[in-house]
Amino acid sequence: MEIKGRKSLVFGAGKSGITSAKFLAERGAVVALHDRKEVESWSEQARSLKETHNVGLIGGQIPSWLLDQIDLVVISPGVPTNTIPAKYVDRKDGEVIGEVELAYRFMKGRIVGITGSNGKTTTTTLIGELLKNSGIETQVGGNIGTTLISLTESSTENSWTICELSSFQLETIVDFRPNVALGLNVTPNHMDRYDFFSDYAAAKHRLFTNQTEDDVAILNADDEITASWKQGLKANVVMFSTAKELDEGLFLRGNDLVCRANGKEKVLTTRNEMTLRGLHNVQNVLAALAAGLACGASPDSMRETIANFKAVEHRLEFVKEIEGIKFYNDSKATSVDATLKALEALSDGQGKVVLILGGRGKNAPYEPLAELIKANVRKLVLIGEDADNIDNQLRNCAEVVRATTMQDAVEKSFASAENGDSVLLAPACASFDMFDSYEQRGTIFKKAILDLMENPKSEIQNRKKDG
Repeated sequence: MEIKGRKSLVFGAGKSGITSAKFLAERGAVVALHDRKEVESWSEQARSLKETHNVGLIGGQIPSWLLDQIDLVVISPGVPTNTIPAKYVDRKDGEVIGEVELAYRFMKGRIVGITGSNGKTTTTTLIGELLKNSGIETQVGGNIGTTLISLTESSTENSWTICELSSFQLETIVDFRPNVALGLNVTPNHMDRYDFFSDYAAAKHRLFTNQTEDDVAILNADDEITASWKQGLKANVVMFSTAKELDEGLFLRGNDLVCRANGKEKVLTTRNEMTLRGLHNVQNVLAALAAGLACGASPDSMRETIANFKAVEHRLEFVKEIEGIKFYNDSKATSVDATLKALEALSDGQGKVVLILGGRGKNAPYEPLAELIKANVRKLVLIGEDADNIDNQLRNCAEVVRATTMQDAVEKSFASAENGDSVLLAPACASFDMFDSYEQRGTIFKKAILDLMENPKSEIQNRKKDG
């Protein structure tokens, strides 16, 4: 792909847009960076591109005369592909791609791509560890935090790049082809962006579009949508399941995680050896093991890695136990299904769960949580913009209290919990009404928990009664 001299417009002044603009400018493109926010409110890193890389900065509306000159548009994941400027440039025979596609055209070596509604980050991180600990040259990026474009220079002919991919990122691929592709699950999410659930599922399916007979597709046999993708794929398909034994593939049998291939089977690890909690994490481990085998990782090394692998931050992360109450941070549970899986994972204990829910909703119903809440939740503590909506749908399932801040939510949860209970932050919502990101939300949750150490439960309970 020739970049030098191309008149390029990058949509979105976040991490993806900044690294894309920098990449293009360093290779001789004429680059403008745009965001709907005014330039004065951009990050210092974004604004500095004008001086360091001669990147034009455009906030608010894009001048029509500029669009007439653009022949390459790079869209950040948070920018919908149906924006007028993108559609206009596309109509003019200009090229409209995303950061992932741009990175792919310069990436060396081989690629593992992971998508799904839930479990992407845990699975991506685990695959990276499985390969690295097997002595395979490995780097990890994508939706997980490190932009793919920033990994192009460090990629080599022998390296594997492990990348987490969202539906937003997959909307803008053209030639992107992972050597190993994983479809973990597809459940309702981002319905504030997609008109229909089928549109969201179709975006996920794009991960497999360009694969050939030389590639591997790893699919969840227990998910109706991902299981259906087996039909019509050119790649070699490997299925995994926690619900049934498979004639070929990876599955859970009792306590054992088993691989069966060519009439032979091998126990790769056991649930007792895993530190990760919940059946959903067994699925993640099976998927990661399948990817590891496809990439040539050692089964013995993988077994050891899994035994030592801890929960990724903000993903059902155990934070602390205070006065017999355990606190779990699952701030990454930004969908109803993710919250459901977190609740299921904590429902095997003796105590009840005090559940913190709420944030910016995604137009998905909360009713799927109802039965599990009735059976396992002591109290619902609601925060954020969608609190009224959640209250209307779930008020008959458990006692509901409102909280104004995360500190308030943690204190009210602590005051409500009994010895042996768990307090779980699994909001089922995006964070952007109260926080910059789910990471910030989880970090503030953890700080509020540490603050409890200086406030005995009796004091907090009295404070709540008085106030």
